[in-house]
Order: sequence, then C-alpha cells, then structure tokens
Amino acid sequence: MIEWQWIAGMGIGFLAGFINVFAGGGSLLTLPFLIFLGLPANVANGTNRVALLMQNITATGSFKQMKVFRYREGVYLALPAIAGAIPGAFLASSIDKELLENIIGVLLVIMFLFVLIKPERWLKKEGSGKTRLGFLQIITFFFIGLYGGFIQAGIGFFLIASLIFVAGADLIKANALKLFIVLIYNIFAFAVFIFHDQVNFFLGFIVGIGNMLGAFIATRVAVRYGPRLARIILLIGLLLSATNIFTNLFSA
Repeated sequence: MIEWQWIAGMGIGFLAGFINVFAGGGSLLTLPFLIFLGLPANVANGTNRVALLMQNITATGSFKQMKVFRYREGVYLALPAIAGAIPGAFLASSIDKELLENIIGVLLVIMFLFVLIKPERWLKKEGSGKTRLGFLQIITFFFIGLYGGFIQAGIGFFLIASLIFVAGADLIKANALKLFIVLIYNIFAFAVFIFHDQVNFFLGFIVGIGNMLGAFIATRVAVRYGPRLARIILLIGLLLSATNIFTNLFSA
C-alpha cells in the first residue's frame, strides 16, 4: 500500500465516520474504495467491519460519556439484532444483491421524502419520550440485524427510522443507540467473516483510523447543535445513498 492510499483511506474513513454518526451510508464510501484497492467484494465487506468496529467503539463511548443513552436500552435492542446478523452474514454470498439494492434504493427515496415532508416526526425534543422496549421492537431489530449482517451499506438509515418510529427515541439518541447496536451485532458478523478468511486487517485498520476521528468529532457536533443539523445531514445522506444505488443500477 503506497503513501497516497494511506492518506486516501484515512480521508475516506473520516468522511464515512462523520456521516455514519449523523445518518448512515458511510460504507457506500469505504466499500467501493476497498474494492478499488483490489479486494474482492466479499473481502471488502469483511474488511469494512474492522473500520466500523473502531468507529463505533469511539462513537458510543463518546455518546455515553455525554449521557445521551443507557447501555441497558442498547443491549435490549442489540440482542435480537445479533440473532439476525449471524444468519445474515452467512447468507451474504447466496442472495441476489442487485435485487436487494434496488429495493433499498426505493426505500431510501421514500424515507428522504418522509423526512423532508414531515420533519416534526424527526425533530422531537431531546429526552422527550421513553424508549419503548417490547415484542414489536424485538421483531423489528431481528430483521435489522439480518440485513446488517448481510450487507452493512445503508443500515444506519433503517436503524434510525426504527429507533424513532418503533422504539420512540429522539434523533440524537437514535443515532447513539444505532451506533451501539451496530457495534454489538457487528462483533458477531465480523467473526463469521474471519472464519471465512474474508478480512484484510491492515486495510481495515487504515480506514478505521479515519472512521474513529470522524466519529469522535461528529458526536461532539451532534450533541452541540442538536436534531436540526442531524436532520439536514440525514437528508443529504439519504439522497446521496439513493443516488449511488440508482446510478449503479442504470450503469450496470
């Protein structure tokens, strides 16, 4: 790996880490970069988990230090996500990814319009409402984990929507819980990729350094400037992610 690739990897990781804290879709930057460096898609998928683990350890620790969420809430929602992430990781090589990405692109566009047209649903006052923990949440987060174990890209958007509309969290708390849940289930999904020898630890670590720095700065910005800025970045992330997916579709 030559010098410019180190710098590019850390730079792309920084952007991905910053975006992932506020919204999601950072993996839509890091995965193509890892593939560009010559990794097969499945190895890039596994390698990307190294950076995500580094990012989410940093971000959740930072959010917890600022008392944005409680570990008990995160663990309760992470457990069904773990149950889904393990079979999702095993299925990663056998499901038609193109069809799945087309469906995801449509869902992201719908979510973008919903955030744009009904902003009040995403701008609840911080701390308003207790996070709901019940059977519906267990089922929802099982399927979130199933998708996350299969392919990480775009999972943040669906987690945020589920945490706000199913679990009742505000936008900043949803972002904190999202990162904690992804951290926990990715440990198990990561083990599957290691088992199949689909992880390049060196490249993952290089990108992960950038992810960590971007995530750390983003947590501070998120808490300081609140849900309105988070909503703007969420809208941008949704639009860019959906555009990326549809561009790949029409260029195929």
